[in-house]
Amino acid sequence: MRRYASHPDPRVQAANVISLVVASNQPFYPLYLYWLVSDEVTPALFTFFSTPFFLAVPALARRQTVAGRALLPLAGIGNTVLCAWLFGSQSAVEVFYIPCAVIALLVFRPHERLFGLVLAGMAFGAYFLFNGRYGTPMVAYSADEYAALARLNALSASMLTGFVALVFSNALAEAEGSSKTVGDKKSG
Repeated sequence: MRRYASHPDPRVQAANVISLVVASNQPFYPLYLYWLVSDEVTPALFTFFSTPFFLAVPALARRQTVAGRALLPLAGIGNTVLCAWLFGSQSAVEVFYIPCAVIALLVFRPHERLFGLVLAGMAFGAYFLFNGRYGTPMVAYSADEYAALARLNALSASMLTGFVALVFSNALAEAEGSSKTVGDKKSG
């Protein structure tokens, strides 16, 4: 996994790591749903449709770094739309648009900023376009179950956003350490 995620470009490597962590956590979502919300987990099984897209990020990034980095927030946005359609807006799953937008804004350099802004705009646009318009969810959970599902999704999206911040903080620290080392060698 480490070799598959590695890339000389720290932003690409960060996107690769995030995509693989998301993909590796997807199989646990039905279990979390079962343990914390309800024994009716059928909608969660459909979320696996997005797993190949998350897994493809590093492969695509090796061929075309911009496309690989763009695939990560696009897969997240698509997965969020799918989950909101399956579970309904009352599940609060749309909170995942936030880490999608954050990722979109972080994976591109300043001269590529337009890509990030467009993708972040797509995340927020999907919320405004689809919120409350998904129709009847696949399963009608009780009010208590929806409250538990909303807590699960809010916690999960918060943890993902924190993980994204940590990955990019580490990449920045590594880059600063590399530039310090170069600067120290020059002055020494």
